[in-house]
Amino acid sequence: MPVINILIFLGGLVLLVRGADLFVLTSSRIARRFGVSEFVIGLTLVSVGTSIPELASSLAASFQQASGIVMGNILGSNIANIGLIAGTAALLMNIRTEEVMLRRDGYIMLFSSFLLFLFMLDFKISRLEALIFILFYLIYLLFLFEKVKKHEGDIYFKDFMIYIIKFEYIFDLISRINLQARKYREEKQGAGKKTERKNGTEKRIITESETESVTEEYEDVDIDVTEEHLQETSLLAEFFKLIASLAAIIIGANYFVEEAIFFAMLFDVPETIIGISLVAVGTSIPELMVTVSAARSDYGGIALGNVIGSNIANILLILGCSGLVHPIMTTDIGTFYIAPFMLIISTLLLLFIRTGWKVKRLEGVVMLLLYFGFMIMIISME
Repeated sequence: MPVINILIFLGGLVLLVRGADLFVLTSSRIARRFGVSEFVIGLTLVSVGTSIPELASSLAASFQQASGIVMGNILGSNIANIGLIAGTAALLMNIRTEEVMLRRDGYIMLFSSFLLFLFMLDFKISRLEALIFILFYLIYLLFLFEKVKKHEGDIYFKDFMIYIIKFEYIFDLISRINLQARKYREEKQGAGKKTERKNGTEKRIITESETESVTEEYEDVDIDVTEEHLQETSLLAEFFKLIASLAAIIIGANYFVEEAIFFAMLFDVPETIIGISLVAVGTSIPELMVTVSAARSDYGGIALGNVIGSNIANILLILGCSGLVHPIMTTDIGTFYIAPFMLIISTLLLLFIRTGWKVKRLEGVVMLLLYFGFMIMIISME
């Protein structure tokens, strides 16, 4: 019965979104426990966190060889991120922008979109092309780690291309591995020296006054064990939450995609249309919440940065992972209509960023009208 399927579809979406929220929160806590920096957490967990629903649903669709759902989800999410989400944020208030937002991440987003369009021209995303996407994403992350962090905001798209062409990422990767290995050796040696000093101190204490010192020593041990036990218990609880959130994401994504395919077959609608509408909008809810919240709090850079970063991750990371699971077939409507519109609206966003370094309310209205107009046109074509 369709009513039951609708409830399962919505339930899967709720599990997917809430599981993603819990996953990002718990991962951040665990990362902090192990001394991971805020910069690394923000770059990896937070930036990719809002794209977890797209990743989970796309992987689930790829395992079921539902290429239309995968492509519709990626293309539709990128279009919705700009037209619906950035448009809504700009409608709430004028969003201040910066030059680096355009000249680095904005151009990288446009480059990724154009690369996807080129790969789609043969109506197939092969495993090799998917691997290229993933490699580009890993290089992009390394570029942010090694270049942007060191030079602050003075690194742009041309520097990213030079970074790729000159294979600088290979040297940076080797350097980072050597640095981590050296830190590990130093920490190990430091821990060994600390243990030796501690043992020597304990022996001297017992020699000076056996009864009193031994009593104090056992009291200290009791306190240390209690604190360690509490920390381990708390850490185990965090890992349990992490596993529970992953289970929620997997189960939610599975039911979400299964019901999306069901509706496509029930109403005789191509999977790509279901992907670009129901699946794309549903999985874009985290981006919508984060972006609107950031815009209302006058954090326009975060609002647009989330949109641009999510679009880069959707193509390079999510489509790359999905294509590795199974080659993705594309359709005429996806290749000749949806992908070109994604390029157009992406370019338009960059132009709006450039005009006075501010995305105005009127420009937000234009993006919203374009989004809804395009969606109506695509749906009416079938």
